[in-house]
Amino acid sequence: MVHLEIRKASKQDIEGVAKVYVDGWRTTYRGLVPNQYLDELSYEEAEKRWNQFFDNENEPFMYIAINGEGKIIGFASGRSIKEKHFTGELYALYLLQDCRGLGVGRQLVSAVARHFKESGIHSMLVWVMEQNKSGLGFYKRMGGKGYIRRTSTFGETVVDDVAYGWNDISVLYEEKPNKAN
Repeated sequence: MVHLEIRKASKQDIEGVAKVYVDGWRTTYRGLVPNQYLDELSYEEAEKRWNQFFDNENEPFMYIAINGEGKIIGFASGRSIKEKHFTGELYALYLLQDCRGLGVGRQLVSAVARHFKESGIHSMLVWVMEQNKSGLGFYKRMGGKGYIRRTSTFGETVVDDVAYGWNDISVLYEEKPNKAN
């Protein structure tokens, strides 16, 4: 487990978030979407995108993971949705490549789930590219169940997405035990 701090993000964190987002896309989706699409991603466009995310009406929020040197190494964002079976969406989860497999993603998902619980939202889904085997495995290990499918287009490439869902997000975080005196 890597030493890190998980905290709620603000617009002041967008520059670091944009770097994790672009770098995360380039390492995670290489071979799944066209290289040209990945190569054309820019930090500036990502900053605009995440600023717009914060301005959305669906009560969006984000948590960031900061390493011991004060660098943002990952983030997870969520928003409320009106879907038949789920009222929360894990909108994004991205980590720098060298931080994967260290428990950072699990801690970020837990922070999102806890935020939803405190907001009165008790179910959540996340969209994952079906070819993203590491992402699918991660959400399966976290207890997610495949729910519905859709397609997304990146340049000329169409990819299949699957939504993993949790009807009860309490499985994604641990309640803090009461201390007995």
